[in-house]
Amino acid sequence: MSFFGSLLSRITGRGSSDAAPGTPAAQALADAAAAGTALNGVDVAGILSDMAGKAGQQLNWQASIVDLMKLVGMDSSLANREALAKELGYTGPLGGSAEMNTWLHKTVMAKIAANGGKLPAGMA
Repeated sequence: MSFFGSLLSRITGRGSSDAAPGTPAAQALADAAAAGTALNGVDVAGILSDMAGKAGQQLNWQASIVDLMKLVGMDSSLANREALAKELGYTGPLGGSAEMNTWLHKTVMAKIAANGGKLPAGMA
């Protein structure tokens, strides 16, 4: 599975015990991710905010790719962020720079929104 696909799966609760897999929104997102279809208005921000409330630590998923990955239970190591960057088409220098991390976060959010996931205005 791709890194982005893994991230979506973890948001839906199929890859992380922190998610609420029984919720209708989480199930809809899981079905969409599994089928490779549009997210059709699923409240991704709501799911992530709910997960953040239960995380036991403050994670700024709205602005940080590292915190987003931690929130969904992914390894946020430099190697994994570089792999995600390559998968999503990043052409700048790798190495965990602020530029790379900012690009990653914006690109992940834009990709979620482009597939129909609901996010706050200005996030995608």
